[in-house]
Amino acid sequence: MANEDKVRVKFPISAKLILIIGTIIILSLGVITLLVSYFVTSDVRIKAENNNFTINSRSANVAESNLTLIRSNVFMLLDLLSRVDDDEEEVRTMSLFFSRNAHIGAVILLSQNEGSYKYDSQLINTNFFIQADNVVSDIDDFMTAESEVVDKSFKGEVNVLNASPFFDSASIAFITPWNDTGLPQVAVVIASSEFLTESFGAASTSSSFIVNSFGDLLVHPDFELVKANANFSNYPLFQQMVTNNDNNRQVLFDDGEGVEYFGAYEKLSIGGLAVMTIVPSAIIYESVINTTKRNIYLTIAVLCIAVLFIWIYSKSISVPLGKLTAATEEIERGNYNVSIQAKSHDELAVLSHSFTQMSRGLAERERLKDSFGRFTNKELAEKAMKGELALGGESKVVTTFFSDIRSFTAISEKLTPDEVVEFLNAYMTRMVKCVNATHGVVDKFIGDAIMAVWGAPNTSGDPRKDALNCICAALMMRSALYEFNKGRGGDHKPIIKIGCGINTGPVIAGQVGSDDRMEYTVIGDSVNLASRTEALNKPFGTDILITENTYNLVRDYVVVEEMPSVHVKGKAAPIKMFAVVNVPSVRGIAGAGEKGPTSIAQVRRVLGIPTPDLANVNTDEEEKKYSFGDKKK
Repeated sequence: MANEDKVRVKFPISAKLILIIGTIIILSLGVITLLVSYFVTSDVRIKAENNNFTINSRSANVAESNLTLIRSNVFMLLDLLSRVDDDEEEVRTMSLFFSRNAHIGAVILLSQNEGSYKYDSQLINTNFFIQADNVVSDIDDFMTAESEVVDKSFKGEVNVLNASPFFDSASIAFITPWNDTGLPQVAVVIASSEFLTESFGAASTSSSFIVNSFGDLLVHPDFELVKANANFSNYPLFQQMVTNNDNNRQVLFDDGEGVEYFGAYEKLSIGGLAVMTIVPSAIIYESVINTTKRNIYLTIAVLCIAVLFIWIYSKSISVPLGKLTAATEEIERGNYNVSIQAKSHDELAVLSHSFTQMSRGLAERERLKDSFGRFTNKELAEKAMKGELALGGESKVVTTFFSDIRSFTAISEKLTPDEVVEFLNAYMTRMVKCVNATHGVVDKFIGDAIMAVWGAPNTSGDPRKDALNCICAALMMRSALYEFNKGRGGDHKPIIKIGCGINTGPVIAGQVGSDDRMEYTVIGDSVNLASRTEALNKPFGTDILITENTYNLVRDYVVVEEMPSVHVKGKAAPIKMFAVVNVPSVRGIAGAGEKGPTSIAQVRRVLGIPTPDLANVNTDEEEKKYSFGDKKK
């Protein structure tokens, strides 16, 4: 078989098993991992939102309670002071108040005076401030900077401002209306912002902060932001609070820098404050991501172990199959003596045993075909073994060939029977090779004569090509006989000369005989004419003669010389005969091709054939003399 027709293994069974089972494992564990991740993520998100919302609500309650407490204590202080006339009692009351409210740094009571405001009282807790000497000045600076907000408080608004930048400590300014004397007054309370958020920061993953209605940051875990008077009015969570216009909500938002947060807010009832609590979603999902990673690592580990076991298991399949494949290739190359020893006891063992039995059967069949083919044609032997041969025939156009050894009777009389057989075997072997090489079929051996046909039982598909193949076989016989005769001479190794007759025409080809014994042959006038043509080689002094039937098919390919016509029994017109000189278009055959002979005279000189007197040859008498079944040697 040609290399390009050979089927090669592209996808070994082990690779297929690994691919299929690996895909199943990956899909199964992958789907499980995705489902677990999805549901766990949903649960974690719900819990995170609830937890974040709860923390924010608790922080808001603490901040509002503390802010309410500050306002109540301050109002109580102002009420007491308004009823105290003794300076010493006033000082004692203030001292007692600040000792119990250390988170309050100052209480300032303001009243309006012709478009501005004045200090009605200024109560200061010096222990509260880091730089007590500059407290009064810092309070003035603060009042000046926040005068617009103070004016709003005179109109009834309660505001809370960030005072940390002015006092260099975490502090707020609680500004609320106060009306005790019948005149509008404003109480400004400087208090610690840390007091508002005693429970802030209890959760390690979330952070809470407080902003006022202006978006100013009052309380934040990062004090530097508070000290820098940061404003969160553009913060996405603050903007959602303003847009939604509700008291509390839990949302998922992006901070604008690609970081996603769970956020909750709750507005306080005092001062327009809002408590916000945020937690990065990455922290919430961290446990889910870690679990997913572990599942992926587990999938990879399971896949590696599975691949190892699959590879080991596949060897128990692929190795026996590899042996079967190698044995099949041996049979394909014609070596039928193969045997496979199976070590397992499964279906592959049964297959190996059956394959061995099959190979033995094929070997026996091939031996029978080879032996049978020695007695008949190999194609016929193949058909006989397939049971395709039966009595009967069919009409075909074939080229029939006859060859005969000149003076065989005289030659055989000088040889012993063993020498005759040896001589004939050596001669026949060379001639049969020429027939087989040109796709002909040896029909039979008639003593020293050979009968062969082209076009039955196999044909090239074109009678012209069959005829040309037959002529090429005759030329090959001429070359083979020339080489065979080299070194021969004498009674025990006589020089052999043959004559070949070729004719093309319709015949009946098929099995002739009985059900017990039959043979494949061709029958018809065309066969008889080929035999008679062979007999005319001797009087014509030629070695290869073809009839005009054959010549008409191959005239464009052969070099011939026309011989005298012959009257054949049963034919009204004489048959033209042609002596084959050469086939120039054929290469690789000694005596043929462009360097072959160009005339019959050259052929006679090379083969040692005497030149006859064709003018005195009576072809009619010769035709009678050399008729089929009555040939003279």
